[in-house]
Amino acid sequence: MRTRLLLTTWVALVSVGAVRAGVGDPQVRTDHPWYSGELACSTFERLFATQAEVYQRVVGVRPTSNEQKALASWLWRNTHYAHGEEGAEDLWGRGFTGGGDLRTREYWTGLFAHGFGLCGTTHSQWTAEMEALLGHGRGRGVGVDGHNSFEVFLTGGPYGNGKWALLDHDISTVVFDDEGRGLLSIPEVMRDWKRLTDRNYRPQKQHGWLVCGLHPDDGGVYASYSVAEYLAGYAGPPPMVHLRRGETLRRYLQPGLADGKTFAFWGRNSNTANIPGPERSHTWVNQPDRMRGSRDGAGYRPGQARYGNAVYVYKPDLTRGDYREGVVEESDRQVVFEFATPYLIAATPPNGKPWGVYESGCRNGLVLRGKADCAVSVSTDRGKTWHDVGAFRDGMDLTDHVKGHRQYFLRLHAPSPLPLSPSEGERGRGEGAKVLAKSGLTITTICQANPAILPRLKDNGSEVRFLASGRAVVSAGPNLKQAQAHLVEGRFGTPRVTLELTCPRGEKVLEVHTAAHVLSSNPPRPEVKYQIEASTDGGKTWKPVVKDWTIPRRGHEPGDFWSQSFCWGSLAVDGESVSTVRVRFRNDGGKVYARCEAHLVYRAAGADATRVTFAWADRQGERRAAHTFAAGRQEKGGAAWRVPTSRDVQTRWVEFEPVAPR
Repeated sequence: MRTRLLLTTWVALVSVGAVRAGVGDPQVRTDHPWYSGELACSTFERLFATQAEVYQRVVGVRPTSNEQKALASWLWRNTHYAHGEEGAEDLWGRGFTGGGDLRTREYWTGLFAHGFGLCGTTHSQWTAEMEALLGHGRGRGVGVDGHNSFEVFLTGGPYGNGKWALLDHDISTVVFDDEGRGLLSIPEVMRDWKRLTDRNYRPQKQHGWLVCGLHPDDGGVYASYSVAEYLAGYAGPPPMVHLRRGETLRRYLQPGLADGKTFAFWGRNSNTANIPGPERSHTWVNQPDRMRGSRDGAGYRPGQARYGNAVYVYKPDLTRGDYREGVVEESDRQVVFEFATPYLIAATPPNGKPWGVYESGCRNGLVLRGKADCAVSVSTDRGKTWHDVGAFRDGMDLTDHVKGHRQYFLRLHAPSPLPLSPSEGERGRGEGAKVLAKSGLTITTICQANPAILPRLKDNGSEVRFLASGRAVVSAGPNLKQAQAHLVEGRFGTPRVTLELTCPRGEKVLEVHTAAHVLSSNPPRPEVKYQIEASTDGGKTWKPVVKDWTIPRRGHEPGDFWSQSFCWGSLAVDGESVSTVRVRFRNDGGKVYARCEAHLVYRAAGADATRVTFAWADRQGERRAAHTFAAGRQEKGGAAWRVPTSRDVQTRWVEFEPVAPR
């Protein structure tokens, strides 16, 4: 409560004459045929349009049926997401290896921050995509022999009113019936799995999709069939970046960063070919053109898919008012900066152990530079608790306090409380900022990113399109402690929870995104109805975000079930000028909420232009090019820029930077 009261005071102080600075939600898309960037896949609408384009180019027809849309999704995920062990978030406040379920089940985090996960992880996330693509409960994870597979519920044509069909991304497998008319379910494959998963058995029926595309022996997993996981993942808000004036975001497509030898990541350290960090040797990622029509599979290539990095460098100008775009609290005693990202904060581990990132002594995730006479504290639970980390020093490394998170508060304490002069109050700059004005403060945060969703340039000239929606996100969650900081009614571990969340500086709410992790029982009861509601007037009236959500039971089922599930949804806040929203979670079956989260998409104050820089290598050597896109570019398709590439292009990195008007 104390944090919210201080925030209200701060907003009142600076609301008059606030400087509009920064860029909300910058995104680019290139004309690379496979890896065109985040603007091609940062919402489900964009993703499905891109999948349809790729499928039509590869197969020759536009996907219109359930089956075609599912295969288009399967093709895209095979070529953009690899099998691997991602680092866990501290979802339950018990460390990275303790508490409840530790899988990354949120769709956008899996796609943007990791780009890899084990079979159960990727298929849990994928249920959210099928929800958006085909409808409620149309995808499910399925436990088979030593593997977690996936089924999609298809209708129309050979599927009639509906039938489950095997659609396994993790081992790149779909199986058509002997006539090639429709996809088989897992029980149908299980009855004759040795023959049906043999690559040499009637390959023409597969329409160019190789059975067991990653390894010929993978089909043995379909010898048994035991567990169904309904609604096993969810989708939060679309991934978006908010850059403050003085901040840059550079995203690297290969490990190593600028010097080629700084390796920061969030996952298992495979150390393949002497490059630390996660990797996958059997995958279609980075060789998508070989997938359809393949006769021998993806093959084994060490380091075929690795991780990328997103590096934020923030140099707030504390002599001007525009630094306030990064501040959530300020007084004569302190300045509190916020950080939020759709990626996950990475770490350089202190050793070469497989899970060294979980151990103390990690580096490079969060580093402070400059000269300042102040104490420093950091919080990863929305300011509810703080870690005092000592006196500021140049090169101060706070990685161990923030690694594996996607948000933090950084508090810089003024050396002594001095009065605020009238002139400084009019400018909105408190003593806390004044004493740091000449510090040269630089905050560097290094995150892990999926390079398959980063924009790549193509040969012989490449077109780049840019859009900035002007939006940003503030989140109560996904970690339990982050949500508990916003709990106003009920409590976790009960069937009723209410959260309240306010935009960081009193900005206008545009959308509300919500999700709940429910202990829904085994077997799940389809008659239980789940509700998520939002209030913009302090709980006087409520609007449905999710109404009468159920866990559908359809088609064939195994004998066992996952005892948990997710309920999620979003609401546009139209025509209301509000900055605070309450979100209420409840159900009529007495089912307990283990974890809930709420996110507000708001209109960022920033209206700067954006400089976009690409670095690449081609036959002419190492090259760079930059272009400044004007503020407010929102025309259909975005503004275009032609980059003069040559042949054999290898994209190194792409950078965004707000550009202040002169």
